[in-house]
Amino acid sequence: MRSSEEFSALKGIGQLAEKMVEMKKNVSYPLVYSLVTLALILPVATATVERAFSAMNIIKNRLRNRIGDQWMNDCLVTYIEKDIFKTIECEEIMQRFQNMKNRRGQLSKIS
Repeated sequence: MRSSEEFSALKGIGQLAEKMVEMKKNVSYPLVYSLVTLALILPVATATVERAFSAMNIIKNRLRNRIGDQWMNDCLVTYIEKDIFKTIECEEIMQRFQNMKNRRGQLSKIS
């Protein structure tokens, strides 16, 4: 690609990925394109993982060190995705849990 004039003026990995798609080189060189794509995604993926571990340290501290895996996972999802959970009305959440409680009561009466 160094000998090709189309690729010689590129300034970064992002431009390389765009040019590869534009010239259909992503089909000819799928592994190279995958590597370029992974290099572009890596900073975002790393930040997401660091954010998750940071949230885990907030939720699971010494006082609550015996949290079960499933409950901790539920807490982390709600903490990490708090922007989404802010859009849900409290009434909807209460109705959901009330329905879950009612279903459990009905199931225990049947058995």
